[in-house]
Amino acid sequence: MLIALILTGCAERSKPAPVVSLTNSSSNYSPSKTTISGSSYKVKSGETLYSIAWRSGQDTRTLANLNNLKPPYKIFVGQTLQLKPKVTKTASSSPKQNKSTNNSVKNTQKSGSKNVAKQKTQEYGEDSGGKFTGVKVPSLTQKVKKWVWPVKGKIISNFSSAAQGNKGIDIAGNKGTSIKAAADGLIVYAGNALRGYGNLIIIKHNDDYLSAYAHNDTLLVKEQQTVKANQVIAKMGNTGTNRTMLHFEIRFRGKSVNPKRYLP
Repeated sequence: MLIALILTGCAERSKPAPVVSLTNSSSNYSPSKTTISGSSYKVKSGETLYSIAWRSGQDTRTLANLNNLKPPYKIFVGQTLQLKPKVTKTASSSPKQNKSTNNSVKNTQKSGSKNVAKQKTQEYGEDSGGKFTGVKVPSLTQKVKKWVWPVKGKIISNFSSAAQGNKGIDIAGNKGTSIKAAADGLIVYAGNALRGYGNLIIIKHNDDYLSAYAHNDTLLVKEQQTVKANQVIAKMGNTGTNRTMLHFEIRFRGKSVNPKRYLP
């Protein structure tokens, strides 16, 4: 009897532990996992202003202006960034004082708009204080010459504008397949600090457009490196997801847009 119990116990312990999936059937990507909410955010290791702007759904310039940051937008671990303008409560004042305050705010806004407009025409190179080793980030006046497919394959998940929808497209393929830049630009993020994206690359194409390439197996480019359309930037993988695929996004001024509207 004792031997039977021991054998039964060993048999039970030999069974593999149950595997609990943290993902859905197609991808680990979930807006609820990656989106930053709130009025402020504390910088974590491996993050850049571009990756934080990406997660908060904001234009990088807007986030930089909120925090008085200048190109090349250096931030450090533990730094608290404002994601929304601070709202200050003031004591009630006379109508005359309120009118004076309103005029002052309007003048400040006009002045700020002029400064922002002036900054847009500059290229983020050494002349504007950047340290991109002589490389200039595409300016606002430069349009994306052409968009190309980052990889050929079956689209297994389309773009959705729903709150919890897919913010890009998912393309199936084989591990090790070459992933290419969808347009000319500058690598502004290359790492795996964004939960749910795995090994991720973000490319800045100009002041309006960014593109992202997630779940890569191997990254072949580094931050601050310029790339051309069709240049191989990574190898397809399944990091941060449960199948081999590329999750591809395009953002216009911080907002997700349907990549299929831009790709040929």
